[in-house]
Amino acid sequence: MTPFDALETRSADERSDALARALPQAISAALKAPGLAAHLGEIDPAAITGRISLSQLPVLRKSDLTGAQAQTPPFGGLNARALQEYDHVFQSPGPIYEPGRVGHDWWRLGRFLHASGVGKGDIVQNCFSYHLVPAGMMFENAARAVGATVIPAGTGQTELQVIAARDIGATTYAGTPDFLKMILEKADEMGVHLGFTKAVVGGGALFPSLRAFYAERGITCRQCYATADLGNVAYETDAMEGMVVDEGVIVEIVRPGTGDPVPEGEVGEIVVTTLNTDYPLIRFATGDMSAVLPGESPCGRSNMRIKGWMGRADQTTKIKGMFVRPEQVAALVAHHDEVHRARVIASRSGEKDVMTVRIETRATNPALYEATVLSTLKLRGTVELVPPGSLPNDGLVIEDLRSYD
Repeated sequence: MTPFDALETRSADERSDALARALPQAISAALKAPGLAAHLGEIDPAAITGRISLSQLPVLRKSDLTGAQAQTPPFGGLNARALQEYDHVFQSPGPIYEPGRVGHDWWRLGRFLHASGVGKGDIVQNCFSYHLVPAGMMFENAARAVGATVIPAGTGQTELQVIAARDIGATTYAGTPDFLKMILEKADEMGVHLGFTKAVVGGGALFPSLRAFYAERGITCRQCYATADLGNVAYETDAMEGMVVDEGVIVEIVRPGTGDPVPEGEVGEIVVTTLNTDYPLIRFATGDMSAVLPGESPCGRSNMRIKGWMGRADQTTKIKGMFVRPEQVAALVAHHDEVHRARVIASRSGEKDVMTVRIETRATNPALYEATVLSTLKLRGTVELVPPGSLPNDGLVIEDLRSYD
């Protein structure tokens, strides 16, 4: 493996020492943003030097960002720089506004492209959208960072995509996982051979069957986990064992509805702190779920790994006309020291909703928890006690078994 830079192969101690220097700088930058300063409260940046102290800070949720931007457009007071100091302002569905800059590898996706074998001599057909949303510019910036040439193709128009790829000699596809298949099938219809050998994808699910389809055509397909707000978070490598976390972020896996880190290997919500002082989001809850993959990648990169996207953390469900939220389930667990985990299950009996609350505990009397269930969930339900470790490790705290067909 040829690393993108020396950061990828640091020892745990080197990475921890670097974090102790970078994290206070990111916190200091965040406190310059009025919205973030109000959210974080009175804190000393110098005291936030690692994961333990970081985990004591409040979580910033995507919904918080949306509401803040509605009150204080365009960035909700979360920007550490003046609007005019950014090179771009993007609009994602919501609408949610994100800043951007054209500095070297600003979104850090160059690291992903490098790990995918993209570099000088490659011609990247960038089929991410350039219209309002940042995805197109994110991958354009990444391709420039590794010295590749870019065709700013955007979305749609498969026939024109085929002609451009053929005439210019594109070697690499960048875009959503399924659109490349549409381009290749259009090329087959037109009797055109395309020279794609690599694909770097994101923004959707890369199903194993789709990856296999590309492999059969000689195309190596790798995916990343990135967001418009944070840039690159994690990415696949040749080892194909989970995703390596990017060097410019800190990833925590927390219990859905809380900011409390879960034990290594347990599924929870992805919370990300970016060390980008231009737009320093601190403990940003993505709403996506994953789990830490123990150990280091065989590819030689030494940073933490996650298992990839494992569903959504926002499991809010209406039962008996009342919303039940993950944070309420977390409050139920926190109320009893002997409770390990809990899961609310929504089902139907006849024409009525039924709520069952399964609680991991060594206790044997369900009546011990009935009052807490009512006070935290605001509903009465059947309490079932199960031994610690019995509930599935899938991150679900609310499971809806009702059929809506």
